[in-house]
Amino acid sequence: MKKITVALAALILTAAAVATPALAAIEVGGSAYVGFFDKYLWRGFDLSGSQPVVQGGVNLSTHGFTLGYWTNVQASTDEGAELTAGEASETDITLDYTYANDYVALSVGNIYYMLDEPLANTSELYLGVTAKTVLSPTVKVYYDWDEAEENGLFYTASVSHAFAPMEKLNVGVGALVSYNDESDFSVGNYSDWHNYELSASATYAITDQLSITPSLVYSSPISDEAKDAIDSEFLGGVTLTLTF
Repeated sequence: MKKITVALAALILTAAAVATPALAAIEVGGSAYVGFFDKYLWRGFDLSGSQPVVQGGVNLSTHGFTLGYWTNVQASTDEGAELTAGEASETDITLDYTYANDYVALSVGNIYYMLDEPLANTSELYLGVTAKTVLSPTVKVYYDWDEAEENGLFYTASVSHAFAPMEKLNVGVGALVSYNDESDFSVGNYSDWHNYELSASATYAITDQLSITPSLVYSSPISDEAKDAIDSEFLGGVTLTLTF
C-alpha cells in the first residue's frame, strides 16, 4: 500500500506540474493534493471500517467556476465491510460557481458521488453563503435530487478562524453543526439535528506552491436518531498540496 500511496501522490503532483504552463495560458488556476488519514469520516459516518485511507484530488478554477475531482482509496483491508486495500471506494466530481465581494461569498454547485457497488451513485445540489466578517459564519444546504426518496435535504452551519503565529505557518480552527431533513439515502430517514464537528489544522508553506497540512477533527452525534446511526469519532491526517 505504501507503493500505491507514493504512486498516487506522484501522479497527482506530476500531472499538475506538467499542466501548469497550459493552464496559465488560459487563465486557469487550481490545486492538486494527496492526503493520508486514519479513516474516511463523512458527516459523522465512518466509511472505511476504521481503517486508514488515502485521499487525493485536483481542482481547476477559472472565472468563478471550479471543477473538482476527488477519490478515496482504502489503505487497509476490512473484510467485514468488504473493503479491500488499494481499491477506490468513492470518487466525486464537483462543479462549483462562487461569487464573492467584500462582504459575502455565494457558492452553488453539484456533487456527483460515484460509489463502490452495491451502493448506487447519487448527486447533490448545494448552496452556500459565507459572511466576510468575524469567524466567517457559513450556512450550506445540500439537496439529494437523485437517490433520496424523501426530502433529501441536509444543512450545515459553521464558523472558522485562521491566524499566522509565524512566517509560513497558518493555523485554522473551526466548528460545525448539521441538521438532517430526511436525506434518507445518504444520512437517514429522520428530521433532527445530526452531528457537530470541531476541527483544527496547521498549514506550513514548504515553498510558494507546495504546502503540508496536518489536521484533526472530532465529530459527535446530537439527536437520538443520529446516535443510532453514528458514533463519536476522531479523524487525524496529513495533506500535501500543490497550488498552481
